[in-house]
Amino acid sequence: MEYMITVLILGGLTLALGLGVLVWKKRGELSQGEINYKAFFILGISFLSLGIVLSVSTENPGLMGISGLGVAYLAIGLKNRDKW
Repeated sequence: MEYMITVLILGGLTLALGLGVLVWKKRGELSQGEINYKAFFILGISFLSLGIVLSVSTENPGLMGISGLGVAYLAIGLKNRDKW
């Protein structure tokens, strides 16, 4: 049991160190690109239909949150339609 905890801690530290080095090396290379609003629109349609289907098929109203996310994405995509 003690061995497993040690291995998990060492693995987590190694992963954190590796990610830290990767982020430090890529620090200057990443830049803010232009936002693809058409992708928001397509995701909105997908999430809206997926949320409705999952909510009805599983009878779980909590999955309507996916539909709400779809409506929000649709609104973002349609509001910025001129930037497609």
